[in-house]
Amino acid sequence: MMPLAAEAITDAGTTQLVLAAVLGIAAVVLLIAWAKFHPFLALILGSAVLGLVAGAAPGATVTSFSTGLGSTVGSVGLLIALGSMIGALLAESGGADGIVHRIVQRVSGSALPWAMAGVAALVGLPLFFEVGVVLLVPIVLLVARRTDIGLLRIGIPALAGLSVLHGLVPPHPGPLVAISSLNADLGLTLLFGLICAIPTVIVAGPVYGNWISKRVRVPVPALLEPVGAGAASGDEDYTEDATRPERTHRRNPGFWAAVLTVLLPILLMLARAVGELTLEKGNSVRGALDVLGNPPVALLIGVLVAMWTLGKRSGMDRRETNAVLGGSLPPIAGILLIVAAGGGFKQVLVDAGVGNVVADAAQDAHINALLLGWLVAVGIRLATGSATVATITAAGIVAPLAATLDRPEVSLLALAIGCGSLFFSHVNDAGFWLVKEYFGMTVGQTVKTWSIMETIISVVGVICVFLLDLVV
Repeated sequence: MMPLAAEAITDAGTTQLVLAAVLGIAAVVLLIAWAKFHPFLALILGSAVLGLVAGAAPGATVTSFSTGLGSTVGSVGLLIALGSMIGALLAESGGADGIVHRIVQRVSGSALPWAMAGVAALVGLPLFFEVGVVLLVPIVLLVARRTDIGLLRIGIPALAGLSVLHGLVPPHPGPLVAISSLNADLGLTLLFGLICAIPTVIVAGPVYGNWISKRVRVPVPALLEPVGAGAASGDEDYTEDATRPERTHRRNPGFWAAVLTVLLPILLMLARAVGELTLEKGNSVRGALDVLGNPPVALLIGVLVAMWTLGKRSGMDRRETNAVLGGSLPPIAGILLIVAAGGGFKQVLVDAGVGNVVADAAQDAHINALLLGWLVAVGIRLATGSATVATITAAGIVAPLAATLDRPEVSLLALAIGCGSLFFSHVNDAGFWLVKEYFGMTVGQTVKTWSIMETIISVVGVICVFLLDLVV
């Protein structure tokens, strides 16, 4: 949970606070989209603009920002780091390749797009979107080259599976930030996120992929071999780079070992959520589940199990396993800094009283909290191109509304914001260019395929959130 200030850092009126929020967010948007600043710096400078316009003392603004930054690192950074370690072992051991090959080899014909959506969702649980793309694209290209199904009919379901998990399901950064900012229950959010993910992946993946593949013809480009991919599934000797030891005779750790390792932290967190819903306080089973399903504990258990199931079983010694674990941390430094700075920006919004102004206005106008969270995230996503920045900022703006909602609704609010953060990826989003280049498409083709697919995910996902809100 983000700490709230004991008292506001400014006594500005409503008009001044609204102006401060608008100019602070505008500063972030312009610095990222126009000046091409790194989001980390943009969020710091945006916080300064917000505090200055709101009339807060510079020292109070710095303290508020630092408090939010530190709290975010403590609550979210730990989970991102542990999740990254599991993902790195899954990728480097060949476990991810093994899952993909096992499923794809046993499925053929019209069932292949559905299989690709499922395997992408499974592999996407512990992996960041970009890593999942690098792992899956060679398989997508290979399958498309060997069959007459078509590149988009295979590729769109794979991208949909990765993107939905990235936006809606912990331990990915976006959902974790929203959960922390809103003080939502992680187990419930995970449960609801998985429920929403299934129909969303189906509609945006196999269904849309089948429809768009008949209207946009994309030839299969030459196979692209990601760094280290060859050794992930073969036995040949290789050296990846100077920072990692040479590894020889790597073998796949096994299909079920990889699957169960990926699912273990998720199952522990889900078990905790189920225990909270079905067992009384003081029950010994519930007490054990509360500990084992606590997110840092669940992910730590996942890392320790992965060191054996994905490390030792794939032929790594302790030195190699530790090198993979250590090597997983530098690539996420940028993500952690952006998330942390976003937490600071959010805390300045809260401490200045901007969130309360928005909450009061939404209640007076009778705007549904879930719809408001989604719309704010959509606007910031379109402007900045960053799903993480959209999630952070939207969660900060609507955080006071969470205090008026019951526990399930707070989790649904986190998911609504996550859905909004995926809306219409376009040219200001790095993911847009990643997909364009890997699939060899033009900008127009990428908009018709990837951008529309992301919009479908956002809309179908938030519809599912509203439907859940009716029954929980």
